[in-house]
This record gives sequence, structure tokens and C-alpha cells, in this order.
Amino acid sequence: MSFNLIVQRAEPLSMVDLADLAVLVDAPTIEVLSDTAWRCLNANVEASVREEVRELAAQLQCDWAFVEAGRDLSSFGLWMTDMDSTLIEIECIDEIAALLGIKDQVAAITERSMAGELDFAESLTQRVALLAGLKETSLRHVYDSKVTLTSGTETLVAACKAAGVKIGLISGGFTHFTDRLKAQLGLDYAIANTLEVKEGRLTGRLVGEIIDAQAKADWLIKLRDQLGLTAAQTFATGDGANDLKMLEVAGVGIAFHAKPIVCHQADMALSYVGLDGVVRLFAKA
Repeated sequence: MSFNLIVQRAEPLSMVDLADLAVLVDAPTIEVLSDTAWRCLNANVEASVREEVRELAAQLQCDWAFVEAGRDLSSFGLWMTDMDSTLIEIECIDEIAALLGIKDQVAAITERSMAGELDFAESLTQRVALLAGLKETSLRHVYDSKVTLTSGTETLVAACKAAGVKIGLISGGFTHFTDRLKAQLGLDYAIANTLEVKEGRLTGRLVGEIIDAQAKADWLIKLRDQLGLTAAQTFATGDGANDLKMLEVAGVGIAFHAKPIVCHQADMALSYVGLDGVVRLFAKA
């Protein structure tokens, strides 16, 4: 089995620096994928070499990954992705909290939860309780005024559709946002938490099962099996500790602009480029 080294950067890389990376992995040939992405063919993937690539890529502010030769998007059948700070740029619960003047308080809890310092379900219950009394209509205001797609989202969605890859959005956030994104982008699945509403206002409670780390992994497996796919035919993207179990059960787990704990444990990491970087990771030869 042979592997290629995929190198990507927000800005063009000098040929000298690119050559240094290619030499590290004993790659005989470099293919240009775009102005800011390259594929070094038949790379040496020994552990010591990986560590050298990691160190040099960090100096050059490059994303890198070893990808099995011949593996492209059509090799997959399902992409599962987190929402907040992955498919979209914001953390929705923090922006909802901003309407109540408590964004900093809620964001601090969110940050610790995503870093794996707090139990996700407990932290979510705590944060949702602080939203009690807010009008339900305020959620639409947050969606319309604050939600921005992450760079490359639409490119990756379009590429997956063209390759016949089903797309599942799963979030520890709220159905108000995932349902709208599903409709906006034409996604196949959307799973998230449901906020309880009474008399037009949030009660500060959730309805039904909490979508936590285990639920994300379980849903990936459930949809994978429904589609008749193998684990190898799935990939997932996420940024927080509550995505780790999902990234682990996916055939390829990709940390996207993620917390250090996630980058360390995922199969691959994209820290400098957008979600369209996934398209270049699995570009046809």
C-alpha cells in the first residue's frame, strides 16, 4: 500500500520549502493540486518521518496528511460533520447568550467543554438553563444575523454531492440551527438537541436525549449501517472534545481548526485551510 503526502496552506508555498518537505518523505514526484495545495507521491510514512514532517509543517504553517494512494471522495459514502466552529464559524449558544448579556459567561463554559475539561452533557444543561425566558423568535435573529458558513463549506458539500456522498450534520447545539442549515445546503441528515419552549419562550431545559459525544458516534454508525457502508467508507469533521468519539469510529477522522486534544487524536488535521481542504485531501489522481 502506498501513500501520498498532501500539503496545503492558506498562502502559496515556495518551491524550496515544498522541496524540503518532499525530500523528507523521499517523494520522487510533486503534483500541483492548486495554487496552495500539493501532492507528494509515494511518500515514506515511517513514524520518525511523520514527526519530522509535523515539525517542518508547523514552521511553514502548513496542513499535511498522508493519504492512501488512489483514495478520493468517491471512495466514501457518508460524511458526518459537527456544526459549531466547523460547518459554521460561530458557537450558536454563545451568540444566543449574547442577547441576554451573558455571552462571556456562557462562552467560558463552552470553551472548557470543547477542550475536554468539562462533561459535555452537564455543561450543556448548565448553559441552556441560563437561557430561560428568552423569546423563541430570538433564535431566528441569531441565525439570520450571526450564522456564517465556514470557508470552503459549500465547496465540500457540492463535491460530496457530485461524488454521491451522503452528508449528515450532527451537533451538540440545537435543531433550530441544524434544520435550517440542512434546508439551506441540501444536506441529507440533521441531528441536534431540542430546546423546550413554552408560551413562546425558552424554559431553560432540553427535550429528549442529549446529543453528546457518544450520541454522535452512535449516529454515525447507525447511518453508516443504514446505508450499507463499511467504516472505511465514512469520514467525519469536528473541532471539540465532544467530537472525538465520532472521529474515532469514522474511517477517517479530521480535526478542523480544532482544540489540541482533538488534533492530537484525529487521523488528520486541517488548521490553516478551509473545509475545501478536504476536497484536496481526496482529489482524484
